[in-house]
Amino acid sequence: MFYPEPARPAALRHLHLKRSTQIAVENEYALKVLLACRGQLALTDLVEYANRIGSAGLNDLAVVLYRAWLEHTDSPHKHLVWFNLGATYNEMGRLDDAKQAYKQSIELAPAFVQPRVSLGTLYERMGQPDAALAEWTWVARTTSDHDPINGPLRLLTLNNLGRLSEAQRKFADAKDWLGQSLALRPAQTDVLQHWAYLRARTCSWPVYAPWHDVDVSMMRASTSALAKISQTDDPAEQLAAARRYVEEKVDTTLPALADGLQYGHRKLRIGYLSSDYSLHPVSMLMVELFELHNRNDFEVYGYCWSPEDGSALRQRVIRSFDHYFRIDKLSDAEAARLIREHEIDILIDLQGQTAGARAHILAARPAPLQITYLGLPATTGFPFIDYVIADEYLIPPVLAPHYSEKMLYMPDVYQVSDRQRVIAPLPSRASCGLPETGTVFCSFNNNYKITPEMFDVWSNILRRVPGSVLWLLSDNQWAEANLRSEALARGIEPERLVFATRASSSDFLARMAIADVFLDTFPFNAGTTANDALWAGLPVLTRVGRAFASRMAGALLTAAGLPELITDNVQDYEDKAVALAEAPQERLRLREALARVKAEGVLFDTPRFARTLEQKFKELVAALPRRAEAA
Repeated sequence: MFYPEPARPAALRHLHLKRSTQIAVENEYALKVLLACRGQLALTDLVEYANRIGSAGLNDLAVVLYRAWLEHTDSPHKHLVWFNLGATYNEMGRLDDAKQAYKQSIELAPAFVQPRVSLGTLYERMGQPDAALAEWTWVARTTSDHDPINGPLRLLTLNNLGRLSEAQRKFADAKDWLGQSLALRPAQTDVLQHWAYLRARTCSWPVYAPWHDVDVSMMRASTSALAKISQTDDPAEQLAAARRYVEEKVDTTLPALADGLQYGHRKLRIGYLSSDYSLHPVSMLMVELFELHNRNDFEVYGYCWSPEDGSALRQRVIRSFDHYFRIDKLSDAEAARLIREHEIDILIDLQGQTAGARAHILAARPAPLQITYLGLPATTGFPFIDYVIADEYLIPPVLAPHYSEKMLYMPDVYQVSDRQRVIAPLPSRASCGLPETGTVFCSFNNNYKITPEMFDVWSNILRRVPGSVLWLLSDNQWAEANLRSEALARGIEPERLVFATRASSSDFLARMAIADVFLDTFPFNAGTTANDALWAGLPVLTRVGRAFASRMAGALLTAAGLPELITDNVQDYEDKAVALAEAPQERLRLREALARVKAEGVLFDTPRFARTLEQKFKELVAALPRRAEAA
């Protein structure tokens, strides 16, 4: 009999059955394998029984049964069994075996769609995105929308192609695949969310454009909290988007792991939770704070599911933690239990509703105090987040009701800085593709922050300042082409837009130093980029609005003592930019002021920030009920 004796008792014991029942189960299984070895087990019986024992956690026995059937049964339906075997291997984490099983299924039945869809998913899981895209592309180009069996698989595949193409920065392909998906089924909120974000990333304006039967108002309603902040400065609308995500995606009924009482640790345990411990703006700002925490009073824990990008910054972040834990292999529930086991006093979420967020870790309430910071420049909408770290310029008390969190106000500025940033030797203008003379306006924000309204203003500024250029970040080829086209449509020569490729942090700062004026975006201001510009001595001209993201640069300039660079309407913004271009002495004064701020001001005083924040942490924990009092 094809029956691995060592595996049988170990697997079946997991059922914890009474002996008589266990014997009956063993006998039934033995009979099924015997029939399979004789070629007498019907396909329907095979699949039904294998699914049943697989659901009971006995996938290894299901594998033995499938393989016995395949070896001894002559059937035109072997491709179906190979597919089921692949799915079983996949569930067991035996990815190479799953791949071979799916390929065998395809070899036997090349038109069988399901193993190709699953093989694509498997390739993605194995870190082979090009192979995944190839499988799914075959499905998309081979199947029909009207096929009752494969139609739903085609829709799923189009969405997979769009999602993975976006992740691979193949934005034109992603828009094409998602556009086909929306043409088939317009009311897909998740697809609409990505569709709008892709249009923003490629500067395909207007972002909310009619498409087949898609309702534009539904596009707006489907926009994620992160994408919303580049489209509106209305904090109420942003709160509604955040809460909609919570309602649709987050289980807020999980029982709390922490009881809300003080643990009574001599050193407070601070946990930082993020997928951005890598070459990412969050780590660029946070790393020195991690390093400066007072180890006499605090233990610092880092919980990470970040990519291993090999950067020096990542290594510096890891070294800054007293206790560092990778939790990418843990489920949300397991990660939450780990944090609870560590008795973390304050858990700080550096993610919000951004890519890679794991809201259900926080939803399980593993810490008595939970705070959000930096990751999402907007309200999280999470009912299980207690505070947001802010300052009174960033979120004035009058606007606080539009946030689900309570305010934890810092006295100087909400944003922490890294004083270890190094500025490389300054490049020449020519080496950067810039003219030797004339004003260089720059805006190194991500392209999705650029709106047609602000581009109108920038075009007016270029028109009013002869010989000037606008230096932008070359984020992707489609945005670059669209922006040049938009400039031409506004009567601006496309060559007056100069695009800079991404560079190392030190080279990026050096580029900032040779520009004349940084033109901020609106409604999504520069955050880390504004901090970098001011560190490099580059004046930042901003327009302020009502929401977190539209007040970030204003908060930094307020802390720097430079309110003259803050405007609250487009005309003042435009006029101020032109005035700065025409007044080199004023630009010099601003640079000198920034040099003093860098040397002695509060904006970059990270030790002061750390001590102030730690005092606030102590006060928050002290305000929690004591365990003795609770008894």
